[in-house]
Amino acid sequence: MSDTFHSSTPIYSQLAERINKQILRGELQPGDKLPSVREMGLQVNVNPNTVQRTYRELEGMMIVESRRGQGTFVTENQSILQDMRERLKQEEISQFVASMHEMGYKNEEIESGLQSYLIKNKEEDTE
Repeated sequence: MSDTFHSSTPIYSQLAERINKQILRGELQPGDKLPSVREMGLQVNVNPNTVQRTYRELEGMMIVESRRGQGTFVTENQSILQDMRERLKQEEISQFVASMHEMGYKNEEIESGLQSYLIKNKEEDTE
């Protein structure tokens, strides 16, 4: 996990996003234990208080759950994980479309560009 953070967003929020993406990619599975606050702080080179806030945020979103005396674990609730997956997808699409609109592209141009891109990549994936 890279420990480079950008200053435009709070570090705890960026760390939560990284953990969410690890879950999406399957690097963290439902029921997996997250590193302790201290271990995670050392891994990503941030203050343990920042990691604690990250874990609290994720717990508030029900992505993880704390078990007293055992640690913090990825939820096993598939519905919550599916909701997170859909929410993150919609956020990424929204940011992409907003950026394309800022550059002057119309919805039809964005859609045809995406279709061309996906078709091209599908061909490359099968080679």
